[in-house]
Amino acid sequence: MTVITTESGHDMKGELTPRAWLAGLARTERRHLTLAVIAGTVAGLLTIAQMATLAWLVTSMLIEGAAPSSLAAGFAVLVAMIVLRALAQWGQESAGLTASLRVRARARRELLDHLERLGPVGLAGHHSASLANRVVDQVEALDGYVARFLPQLRLAVAIPLLILGVVVWLDWLAALFLLLAAPLIPLFMALVGMGAEQLNREQFDTVSRLSRHFIDRVRGITTLQLFGAGERATHEVHAAADDYRRRSMRTLRLAFLSSAVLEFFAAVAIAVVAIYVGFGLLGYISFGPADQLTLFSGLLVLLLAPEFFQPLRNLSQHYHDRAAALGAAEGMVALLGETPPRGAEALPECRTEALVELEAVTVSYPERGRVLGPLDLALQPGEILGVSGPSGVGKSTLLQLLAGFIAPTSGRQRAATGLKVAWMDQRPLLIHGSLADNLRLAAPEADDRSLHLALEKAGLGELIAALPEGLETPLGERGVGLSGGQAQRLALARIFLSSAPLVLLDEPTASLDDDSEARVLEAFSALAEQGRTLVIASHRMAPLALATRRLSLVREGAHEQDMREEAMHG
Repeated sequence: MTVITTESGHDMKGELTPRAWLAGLARTERRHLTLAVIAGTVAGLLTIAQMATLAWLVTSMLIEGAAPSSLAAGFAVLVAMIVLRALAQWGQESAGLTASLRVRARARRELLDHLERLGPVGLAGHHSASLANRVVDQVEALDGYVARFLPQLRLAVAIPLLILGVVVWLDWLAALFLLLAAPLIPLFMALVGMGAEQLNREQFDTVSRLSRHFIDRVRGITTLQLFGAGERATHEVHAAADDYRRRSMRTLRLAFLSSAVLEFFAAVAIAVVAIYVGFGLLGYISFGPADQLTLFSGLLVLLLAPEFFQPLRNLSQHYHDRAAALGAAEGMVALLGETPPRGAEALPECRTEALVELEAVTVSYPERGRVLGPLDLALQPGEILGVSGPSGVGKSTLLQLLAGFIAPTSGRQRAATGLKVAWMDQRPLLIHGSLADNLRLAAPEADDRSLHLALEKAGLGELIAALPEGLETPLGERGVGLSGGQAQRLALARIFLSSAPLVLLDEPTASLDDDSEARVLEAFSALAEQGRTLVIASHRMAPLALATRRLSLVREGAHEQDMREEAMHG
């Protein structure tokens, strides 16, 4: 079946396929790829002229007895052609690499944009190691496909046709030998490519699994040591790495085997041409144009025979780049094909001065049914809304809905124009880096004074003053080096740095002791004094006591939910 692709990389049925996606990416760099093909064609023409000049020089010295000094101009032309050919090949490589860099940047940007659209809810089922593998390793696997395979695909047709035309003019029988041998290389390329694509796909899947396996064991190394399972985990990682090694060797074996087969057929074809030219020049062959062969024509045919097969051999080498790109593209296309929990359309504007308005909103999941609603709610500027209820009643779902991570199944949701949201949960994201690096996740342009002020508001001023390195104090992944309460307050400092008017807090004090909780709640009060709207979802009474309004979610029956709202004073 023929698949017609569009610029976006989808087929006419609207389905994203690896080949269509790669073709769509390549079309965006048509200009640089065309320049690479033109430079490669110029290099091919210069190769033909170089071989013709070399054959003429040899003929002049051996047949006509010309002295090398009298052929200085010819040698100068030969050197000039070699230099120009090298420049043309450099131009081909440069244009191809430029196209590859731009395509990889575009692919990575497309993946990152889609990850942003999926949001925390859409990415909940993905391991961070698998996502990193797609965004880094699998995108890099497109390099050879764009930089080398795509230009060579056209050069493998253009240059052999040019050389074949010259050989036909010199000796049509020698051209026939070349023409008969040429299809064998593409045939074996196609046969090898079928297996190479599958092997590359399996190899990328194995790398993904190995990344997940290794990161999980590193993150849980303390627990593994406590339970005496460290040695067993080491053996498991070793077994996974050995499986990847064996799969990589299978791919390399196939590559070397295919190269050997292709070199064999090219060598046989060149040998046949050499035998024909040799016996023709000796007068042992009288069939066809053999008796008209001269040293110049015979030598030029011999010199051009390897160059006739060279573009095809290059294509066979880069054919594995195509297989690697298709294997990588399958994983990336699978990710791009996932539907975001919320559509790309903007929310309608609120009818009142509220930040967010919910009208008869419900949220349902296919595997769980309705988890929230129907619910009517309007968040007013400057208020603190406390959300309570038993586990599984929909508190986190409500926060995700307010944050825009998911769309309502039914009902209407409106938001203030350009509404920005700050999010904080009971396990804040802290990266491996300095305190300043973690704070600047919320405000990349913030200066040190702003960072210190935010830390003071969050109750970490004394801690920072006691640290020798201050803001440059390094933290481990997930906040290693800080207590639970300090990590919460560091995340809270990021909210102080943010200018978002709506702050969503999901069980923000669940893992804190009473003293740490009291300090964090003081920071919440300071945040509310800035006129920002807070929504606090919690099982604990202390955070809910800050609320000026309470929303109690109570599940009644298997599919019914009752929302009770009351005003809080004082």
